[in-house]
Amino acid sequence: MFQCVELLAVLVNLRSIFTPRNGIAVLASTDTMNQTEKRHAVSLASIFGLRMLGLFLIMPVLAIFGQNYPDYSPMLVGIAIGAYGLTQAFLQIPMGMLSDRIGRKPVIVAGLLLFTIGSVVAAAAPTLGWVIVGRVLQGAGAIAGAILALAADVARPEQRPKVMATIGMGIGLSFVVALVAAPVLAEYIGISGIFWVTAILSALAALFVVQFIQAPQQAAGSREVIAVPDEMKQLLKNTQLLRLQSGVGVLHLVLTAWFVSFPINLIEAGLNASWHGLAYLVTVLVSFAVMIPFMLWVIRRQKTVLGIRVGALFLLIGFAVIASFSQQLPALMLGVTLFFVGFNYLEATLPAQLSQHAPAGSKGSASGIYTTFQFFGAFLGGTLGGAISAWGGHNAVMIFCIVLLLCWLLVTTGMKAEKPTTRVTLSLPEMSGQQANLMAEQLTQLQGVEEASVVHTEQTAYLKVDPKLYKPEAVKTLLSGVQ
Repeated sequence: MFQCVELLAVLVNLRSIFTPRNGIAVLASTDTMNQTEKRHAVSLASIFGLRMLGLFLIMPVLAIFGQNYPDYSPMLVGIAIGAYGLTQAFLQIPMGMLSDRIGRKPVIVAGLLLFTIGSVVAAAAPTLGWVIVGRVLQGAGAIAGAILALAADVARPEQRPKVMATIGMGIGLSFVVALVAAPVLAEYIGISGIFWVTAILSALAALFVVQFIQAPQQAAGSREVIAVPDEMKQLLKNTQLLRLQSGVGVLHLVLTAWFVSFPINLIEAGLNASWHGLAYLVTVLVSFAVMIPFMLWVIRRQKTVLGIRVGALFLLIGFAVIASFSQQLPALMLGVTLFFVGFNYLEATLPAQLSQHAPAGSKGSASGIYTTFQFFGAFLGGTLGGAISAWGGHNAVMIFCIVLLLCWLLVTTGMKAEKPTTRVTLSLPEMSGQQANLMAEQLTQLQGVEEASVVHTEQTAYLKVDPKLYKPEAVKTLLSGVQ
């Protein structure tokens, strides 16, 4: 959502690109991406960003312009906003694994075509009920896993974090563009017109993938990107990962619940719908001016858990201000700014912490569970936000969000910060399962290697290493003995 919603700018993967050293963030690799990596990074970021733009555009405006449908109700608006999250949640992992079997491009193209069909259904919808059908079909085009896997296929291991960060920038930019552009577009072309625009953009993206994206003929799925079903049960028992996964679920639940009624709240406070985009842009920019220095301070002081709790407090205070001063426009803008400070910070920090806590060789599976929580949270937020809004109005939604955030703050009491690590993937010669186990033991005994997982069927070793202590030369010496 949102594979993440995601964040704004490169901060989505800040901790993946930068490695703290002596309290200062420095680049983990001084090498630069080659032309092939740059081209694929920009292309995949554009494709992913356009698709997410199509999902985001409807969020800031459906509560207002959805009143033109004959079956309008807050409940149906909420379901329409969050419906895509249901199919995304169920299909995200299977579509990623399918791309391992039949290839990345077929899955990406099929997903974009499904998204196009869903957009056409929603564009031609005579009722909100049919808009919901269209949104469900949009969500069925769950291509995030396949796109990230393709990014891993075409990039060298040391450059993958930069490629992933570029894709994250595309997602973040699409969210900002949606907040700013949606009110203007809805004013001139309506909700139906927005869906026609997303249908055209996704169809063009599918053609672009067919014509210009080159994928390896044989790509072995990286466990750091693609989920492995056998690992799911064990990872769901990891309480530290569950705290992060529940956190992202709550984060996107409150986001979608908020958008069910807040646009109407702005109109009631005296702000015409055509000015909503500018209001969102100003509050997002101000929120970044607050959030970025705070994030850098947290990274330098290594106060990650404190930072997460403070981010949640920003959300809580923002919602409290909105609920308390719902008819006063300046107070509403303050509340929105505080909300975006907390949201943007958590959206950047939670996946970074997930990467630190996930076992070596299991990041893909942990991320798959994480995004399932994320999308399902978006679905629940729209559905519950609509139901609560219909029952008790806008303030009832705010109170519900505040209570939910307070509950998650209690969950964070057992959260622990992992020391910063970097992931390393190594190619190995063919070996037996017994030899793989011995290799894993030998790797973990090397200086700087925190965890090692050797998968002999893939002829690959996955490491979590301390970048201050890790000695690549020692690993090469060990592997040369095996070869």
